[in-house]
Amino acid sequence: MVATEPQAGATTASPGLFAQLIRFGLIGGFCALVDFGSYQALRALGMDATPWVDIARAISFIIGTTTAYFLNRKFTFSAGRKSGMGQIGAFILLYGVTFFVAVGVNRWMLHLLPESSWKASLAWVISQATATCINFVMLKWVVFRDTPRTEQTA
Repeated sequence: MVATEPQAGATTASPGLFAQLIRFGLIGGFCALVDFGSYQALRALGMDATPWVDIARAISFIIGTTTAYFLNRKFTFSAGRKSGMGQIGAFILLYGVTFFVAVGVNRWMLHLLPESSWKASLAWVISQATATCINFVMLKWVVFRDTPRTEQTA
């Protein structure tokens, strides 16, 4: 059997900031396609008018960010291989906040942008970019932060 998680006592170094940004970007691009595809599919199924478009954006956000969380935990932030209630609590808080940011920014952009065939797509892109910036900063320095050795053994 092949172990996929670090063994007890083994040290796992996080990739550097540049490597994390590259991984986060690649995973984020994939997950953005999952999110956007879900959003467009839900709109095509009739969730295109208020309040349904907000619900469609909420559902697509949950699908995309759940996928991103697990992929980033595994491949981007090696500290994510550690577990604990603090990490779970930080994740719930972060994604709760970015959920409302993404849906709120999407609604705001739908209100502000001029009518056109690309209005909903552009609103989604702006809301996604806003949530992505918040997510990287908070995932890197709060949720999956590297714990100094003295904290790890305490």
